[in-house]
Amino acid sequence: MPILGLSPNQPPSFPEHFDVESVIRPNILTLHPYRCARDDYSEGILLDANENALGHSIVQNTNGSTPEESSSSLTRGIEDTLALPLHRYPDPVHLPIKQRIASLRSIPSPENVFLGVGSDEVLDLLIRVFVQPGVGPDGQGQRYDKILIAPPTYGMYSVCAQVNDVGVVKVPLRVREGDIGGQEGGKAGRFSLDVDALKAAVIHEQRELGNTIKVIFLCSPGNPTGTLLDPESIKEVLEWSEFKGIMVADDAKMDEGINKKSAASLVGKYHNLVFTQTLSKSFGLAGIRLGIALASIPIIQILSNTKAPYNISVPTAHLALKALSPESLSLWRSNIRTLTASRISLIQSLQVLSKQNNNDLGVGPIIGGNDANFVLVRILEKAKGDKERKPDSARAQKIYKRLAEQMGVVVRYRGNELGCDGCLRITIGTEEENAMAVEKLQEAMKFL
Repeated sequence: MPILGLSPNQPPSFPEHFDVESVIRPNILTLHPYRCARDDYSEGILLDANENALGHSIVQNTNGSTPEESSSSLTRGIEDTLALPLHRYPDPVHLPIKQRIASLRSIPSPENVFLGVGSDEVLDLLIRVFVQPGVGPDGQGQRYDKILIAPPTYGMYSVCAQVNDVGVVKVPLRVREGDIGGQEGGKAGRFSLDVDALKAAVIHEQRELGNTIKVIFLCSPGNPTGTLLDPESIKEVLEWSEFKGIMVADDAKMDEGINKKSAASLVGKYHNLVFTQTLSKSFGLAGIRLGIALASIPIIQILSNTKAPYNISVPTAHLALKALSPESLSLWRSNIRTLTASRISLIQSLQVLSKQNNNDLGVGPIIGGNDANFVLVRILEKAKGDKERKPDSARAQKIYKRLAEQMGVVVRYRGNELGCDGCLRITIGTEEENAMAVEKLQEAMKFL
């Protein structure tokens, strides 16, 4: 059965073994989407959607701010927000935003763009569209749909799977020191995709257990690894005929514009690839919750058929459109250059700490590819004579808690993640924040 709303004049699927309609859950494929009032008409005297024609009831002071807002710096923003048509339901399509995203990411058409409430809504929706709920005892069993993830990775993939009653297959990235040859990322370095192990897992699930791997979630650059996955490894999996599901390349942590090896460049060719992103990171708009999926038109159509109506709010759409304007994109690129320089400076500062007094503090190496807006640094055991010092997760956690609870610096403890023993993840802050973080880290490590 064809996807409802999809034009029949679609190009042949690539790779040839991929058939999107066979991957979609049957009940979703036959779903007649909810039709919004604004799908038909959006201008004129609008008396069709049971909205409040009198407008909102937010009381403003004479200076434009609400009584609760006393800061004059907030007044202009409040005025702009309250001047929006908040009493009307939002545009269900947001074509101008999609057009700007398509242009920025060099995507063929705005029809290749889907918008969600943060990338997390997109990830959850992909599971609901493609993966049939149901798991066997203890997550095992046969003849089930499953997802595949590559830890260490973003924790929401497993959370979404559990919420949707879906089994998870785990194929770790390369983390063993003996397997990586002292390299970070790339085709066979630390936190690289083990394509052979992934293929073996898929074959085991599909040929031996009768299960189906419907979605492979890959985080690139990884969280918490900060490492871009090798594009050739991604293409090898996409073109492998044994895998007939979709791959999700989650790029939410990426400093757009810095890295040119983004999987987004593959969307126009590979119909079994979904590329997800957000305005939360390099755009600095975590508070507006706007996520993005870039994919083939059939996948975007089925996502649109399934999503909740009016999922992107009027204020979010307004701010996103401004953020994607030529003037704002110029500032965005400037901010990326600043963040990149700050990342280099933070890495250098941490390396200086590791060389002081024969590294009596125990600042370990920075691991991962450093392709994101954070760095991953190891904390080592305290010095004990000439004994080789190993990563110390217990110490790292104590330092993390002391920084947050007594020193006002909040980083992220990641020592419980595969291959991240003793690791703290430090987001790139302002120049002043980075300097303070390094200073307080040094103090905490002297104490603990």
